[in-house]
Amino acid sequence: MEETISLRELFAVLRKRLWLIVLITIIAATVSGVISFFVLTPVYESKTQILVNQAKNDQQLYNTQTVQTNVQLINTYNDIITSPAILDKVVKELKMDKSAQSLSGQIQVTSAQDSQVAQIVVQDTSAKRAAQIANTTASVFQKQVPKLMNVDNVKVLSKATVGESASPIKPQPLLNVAIAVVVGLIIGIGLSFLLEYLDNTLKTEQDIENILDLPVIGVVTNIKDVPKPTNVSRPDVAARVPQRGETYGS
Repeated sequence: MEETISLRELFAVLRKRLWLIVLITIIAATVSGVISFFVLTPVYESKTQILVNQAKNDQQLYNTQTVQTNVQLINTYNDIITSPAILDKVVKELKMDKSAQSLSGQIQVTSAQDSQVAQIVVQDTSAKRAAQIANTTASVFQKQVPKLMNVDNVKVLSKATVGESASPIKPQPLLNVAIAVVVGLIIGIGLSFLLEYLDNTLKTEQDIENILDLPVIGVVTNIKDVPKPTNVSRPDVAARVPQRGETYGS
């Protein structure tokens, strides 16, 4: 015989273990908030843009082939920017206490499809240092391109700046707390149904009728707080033991 569960029973299980669901959700949100606000270090991001453009004279005009060549060069430049040939000089110029390999993990070079503009994106725990790294990387790359590629076709379009109220890109405490609440609800609901599934005890008469398919013909109830019998003696009705020579009624 297949067992079916109605929506009423599902809601009954959730209502029965609502305290567990709420508790797990509160714990998850609290832990996420504490970690986001007090444990994780804020990370800031700065960007600078460079333009890859073939040198031309007054008579030379742009054509599709030239633009396509510049776009293909960007893919090569993306690897050069994060190479030790560039980053070693950036580390030396900024007097940073880290290697070029470590610095490359903070730098990402992106470009839109079929675009001659590339972005140097830097992430760091300091907003000011992130802007310095981005600008220095673009400047060093622009100086080194003629030596590495024998072409002078890189220009800096915009430099990274630090705003007065720079905000970190991560962590995002509110988003983390919201995710933790959702995860806490899912875990709480799943745990509630798991505990209900593992609970195979019979608690009510309805459980016997539903599970065993047997009619209930009697119920043994719990008798609590039954008063104990007390012996009360009354002097006026107490029995008198007759003495020798006396009879009852005399």
